[in-house]
Amino acid sequence: MSDVDLDVHRSTEDVIEALREDVREGLSAARKWLPSKWFYDARGSELFERITELPEYYPTRSEREVLRREAPEIAAVTGARTLVELGSGSSEKTRLLLDALGAHGTLEEFVPLDVSEAALAEAADAIARDYPALTVRGVVGDFTEHLGLLPGERPRIVAFLGGTIGNFLPTDRAKFLRSVRDVLAEGEWLLLGTDLVKDAGTLVRAYDDAQGVTAEFNRNVLRVLNERLGADFDPAAFEHVSHWDAENEWIEMRLRARAGTRVHIPGAGMEVTFAAGEYVRTEISAKFRPEGVRAELADAGLAVERWWTDAKGLFGVSLSRAVA
Repeated sequence: MSDVDLDVHRSTEDVIEALREDVREGLSAARKWLPSKWFYDARGSELFERITELPEYYPTRSEREVLRREAPEIAAVTGARTLVELGSGSSEKTRLLLDALGAHGTLEEFVPLDVSEAALAEAADAIARDYPALTVRGVVGDFTEHLGLLPGERPRIVAFLGGTIGNFLPTDRAKFLRSVRDVLAEGEWLLLGTDLVKDAGTLVRAYDDAQGVTAEFNRNVLRVLNERLGADFDPAAFEHVSHWDAENEWIEMRLRARAGTRVHIPGAGMEVTFAAGEYVRTEISAKFRPEGVRAELADAGLAVERWWTDAKGLFGVSLSRAVA
């Protein structure tokens, strides 16, 4: 049981129903797909933490470099009383922001939002222990649905880090950014992490590491379906593929059936047939250009006030302000 107050807007039953709907829609499509959010059970979260430490995976350390350098300026510019983080808030990057905002003397409250109640409770408790003067109020929900329910004293800064914005298709990304703007009062802030376009070799290696950790992470979505919906996937029957789509400027992660197979998914009331070599798209990870980030934010009613990159120019972090 968490010692931190949690506002629960999504129950375990809600999560299972959302998974069921996604599986029915995605695996009945002509080109099969599954949303990347279903990678993340406890094992998936552990695998992703390992990915962030791999030599090939530059985004986490590149973004951390920016935040370590610029967190004091972020605090000075925003004067935020509340830090809202979309995704659980136990990482070093979160603490860099908490430390800087605390040192600036304005921060009163930390509001992490996550779809997993267990992960959120653990992360929020850790922050509450280490920052006893801070009010920590967790929100269990989906950031595509529950942004309008976020608490916090104004001015707030919403942090959406890690390049997760790249997991949205362009139309969904525009809708999401607009929804963020809609919950911000004029003058409040969005801190956004965006992975940048670069050479294809660097990108593909970041999503297909030599140790095979990303491959296991990718196949974990099948284990989630087995556990939560009673499916009978054999994860080893699917091969991990990392593909750079130069036209759309995104990485696609896919699972490719090694041979023809039929899978039963009782919890979704369906059977799914895979031909040998057939793909299931499990993630897109869009890469951005600075002018594109500014334009997309402007379209949503957010004006970029600061733009930073790491020393190698691999990853961008923008601080934008809600405007009329």
